[in-house]
Amino acid sequence: MNTNRELNYRLFVQIEENFQRMEIGSEFARYDDIRNGNVDKVRENFEEIRLHYYDGKGTLSDNLLRNNQYHFAIGTGIIARICIDGGMKHNIAYTLSDIYIRRCDKCREPQELIELTGAMMLDFAERMAEIRKENGASLHVRRTIDYIYRNLGGKLTLQMAAAHEHLHPSYLSKLFAKEMHMPIKAYILQAKISTAQNILTFSDFTIAEIADSLGFSSQSAFTAAFRRITGTTPFQYRSRYSEEHLLYPPGQTSLPDGVQPPQDR
Repeated sequence: MNTNRELNYRLFVQIEENFQRMEIGSEFARYDDIRNGNVDKVRENFEEIRLHYYDGKGTLSDNLLRNNQYHFAIGTGIIARICIDGGMKHNIAYTLSDIYIRRCDKCREPQELIELTGAMMLDFAERMAEIRKENGASLHVRRTIDYIYRNLGGKLTLQMAAAHEHLHPSYLSKLFAKEMHMPIKAYILQAKISTAQNILTFSDFTIAEIADSLGFSSQSAFTAAFRRITGTTPFQYRSRYSEEHLLYPPGQTSLPDGVQPPQDR
């Protein structure tokens, strides 16, 4: 099916209506707050989401309730997989996702979906916070990890992370390596690539945009780092994983009853 004509038309309409999608860094920073169990930040984020829920979101259906159901199902699927990447057991994440998507299916007012979004985000974040406690990382290391994920789009160094924690770089380096079983520099790169994998799977941002948003000096530098960590290029990774994940949430081969596949995004 050739979609070029409709794509060009919709892009034109978005320009005419001055429609701006949510900036890539802001979108995935919110996911990282959930992954890192930053419950207070997730709660703060949702207050902003509640006030501006439709800003930067595509229209997936002319029916407002159905539109919100589409966004909820897609968002819940992304969060479940990001939490798995952060250490949540896959059967827990997928089953929790299924529970919330079934609740989504029972909502009859658009505002219900907005409130359910907040409950779902906090539930995942609280569970991730417990996982972090169980892993036994020290306060300095947990805060350093949070700092890394909040600043993935910029230049990150051991010295910057140590200054943030008011520690000597050598001390933080040894503490981090002992608890996380890798140097902080390797962890930063792994965090960037892990986030890139999520963006490639769950969005249509270009590879150049992703490279820039994650602080790489160029697309070629990003591609080289991505290949070194994953064994494949960003383009190959997206081709392999994006199509199957963009349409359906985890644990399902179809969307909830009464929810049809989105026609545009």
